[in-house]
Amino acid sequence: MSTKLSDSEQYLWNYIERNIIEIPNYSIAELSVEAAVSTATIVRTLKKKGYSGYADFKYKLKERRKLHEDFSQFDQEDEGIRFVITKNEQEVMRTLSMINIQKLEEAIRIITASRRLILFARGFSEMVAQEMMTKFQLTEKYCEFFTDPEIIKIMSKKLSPEDAVLFISLNGETPELVNAAQNCQKHNIATLLLTTAGESTLAALSDVALVGFKSDGSFFPDYEVRSRLPLTILSRILLDSYALRKKETQKK
Repeated sequence: MSTKLSDSEQYLWNYIERNIIEIPNYSIAELSVEAAVSTATIVRTLKKKGYSGYADFKYKLKERRKLHEDFSQFDQEDEGIRFVITKNEQEVMRTLSMINIQKLEEAIRIITASRRLILFARGFSEMVAQEMMTKFQLTEKYCEFFTDPEIIKIMSKKLSPEDAVLFISLNGETPELVNAAQNCQKHNIATLLLTTAGESTLAALSDVALVGFKSDGSFFPDYEVRSRLPLTILSRILLDSYALRKKETQKK
C-alpha cells in the first residue's frame, strides 16, 4: 500500500494536525463531520500514517497525553507562564503526532546500512547534531559532524554511495545545506532530514524527511532563535529507535 497521501487525505491530515488537542474527544463520525471527509478517508489516511485505524490513533494520542503533567496547579498563576507551558506542550504533542512510523523505519534502515553517517547542521541546530553524533558513536556507529559551510560543501562532494547524510535544519532552506543535498543527490548518497518544514527545498531533496511541528511566534522576536524543541524530539526518537533495533538484531 502506497504511503503517499491523496489531496483529500492530506487535507484531513492537516486538519488533524491543527486540531490535535481536540481530536481524542471526537468519534470517527464526529471527525468526519468536522473535517468534511468520509470515514473511509479517515481510516485510509491513518493507515498510511502507520496506525491500524482510528481507534488505534485515538488510543496512542491519549497515551501520549498521560505523559504530560497536569497543569491545573497553574490555574491561579500568571496567564503568561501558562501560555509558555502550553506552547511547549503543543510543540511536543504535535510533533509526536506527526511522526510517520514507516519513514522512521526507513531512516533506521538507511543508517544501519551505511558505512558512515555524516551529520550536517548550521546555527542552533548544531546543538542537536552534536548530541546525535555523540550518541551514535556510543552505539559504535561511525558518525561525523560538520558545521563549517566550506567543509560541508567539500565533504558533500567527496562522499560515496556507501555513506549516508543526515541534515538537521529547522526551515529546510539553509543555502549551504541545500547545496550539499544537491551534491548528494548527484552522487546517489542517501539523505535524511530532521525539520519542521515538510514543504522545504531540503525536504524535497531528501530521501526521508522526519517532520516536526513549529509553533507560531517566538519569545525572542528580535533574533532568529526559533525553538529547536521539535528537532530535539525527532532526534531522540530516531536515536532511541535506532538503538532499539540494533539491540534486537544483536539478540537474533
